[in-house]
Amino acid sequence: MTKERIVIALGGNAIQSGEATASAQQEALKLTANQLIEIVKLGYQVAITHGNGPQVGNILLQQINSDCSQTPAMPLDTCGAMSEGMIGYWLDNEIDVVLHKNKMDKDVVAIVTRVEVDPCDQAFESPSKPIGPFYTEEEVIKQMEETGAVFIEDAGRGWRKVVPSPKPISILEHRIIKKLVDNGNIVISAGGGGIPVYRNDGEIIGVEAVIDKDYASEKLAELIDADILLILTGVDYVFINYNKPNQKALVEVSVEEIKSYIEEGQFAKGSMLPKVEAAVQFVESKPGRKAIITSLEHAVDAMEGKYGTRIIS
Repeated sequence: MTKERIVIALGGNAIQSGEATASAQQEALKLTANQLIEIVKLGYQVAITHGNGPQVGNILLQQINSDCSQTPAMPLDTCGAMSEGMIGYWLDNEIDVVLHKNKMDKDVVAIVTRVEVDPCDQAFESPSKPIGPFYTEEEVIKQMEETGAVFIEDAGRGWRKVVPSPKPISILEHRIIKKLVDNGNIVISAGGGGIPVYRNDGEIIGVEAVIDKDYASEKLAELIDADILLILTGVDYVFINYNKPNQKALVEVSVEEIKSYIEEGQFAKGSMLPKVEAAVQFVESKPGRKAIITSLEHAVDAMEGKYGTRIIS
């Protein structure tokens, strides 16, 4: 019997739960690895993606602050590659440790992943993806004057830099990722949405942007022919009327029903909306596919149908 294939999209809370130090993030990933291995034990073929918003923003800030003729600042696509390699390395180590602890004969590999985008995507005209740390309004005014960067106020928590967030149209490494998963390996890829690139006259060119991790995860799930897209975030369920007296958790919902909630504006942009849209796109991409949205803590329960929001055709 062929094992079902699952793409697990890890939210930022799986990596950074407080401090931004390497040791603190590695400690968070130890807990994450222990949760993920329980899904592997259920017999699924597993590919893992992850976010990188805080990390890539901090790397970019380090580049800007050290910019000089001796250490010139690297562009955003290269910073994205740095963060993807860094987080992939950390997660690779922690999953490897857990595999050995559980005497599981599997290999884990992290792949720096290039994700193709359309250079004419309208997203380049209106930056919208927050990255990096929060700033005060005074700090933002100064940075905007000095660098021309775009900032937005983010949910009452402060101001953050925003960059373009184009939609993924392909993943350049998808064939090798699929082969590795076919052979029973655990693959970490498309970290932070992958490195945005486009083709021009035979060249591959990186662009200053950040692809949404959930859309990239959905594209990967399609390309490697996954059966399930599991999106792990900071809440146990998708809710309608969120934080209102009539708040309601969605348990099992059809594509048609959740589309009606999207049209009502039930889900916040840059938060739950891309997760729901990615889930809908995946379920519609092929009959029999399903998507699950829940928290990391209840990932195994969700796979057993006891928790989380399941989106079906």
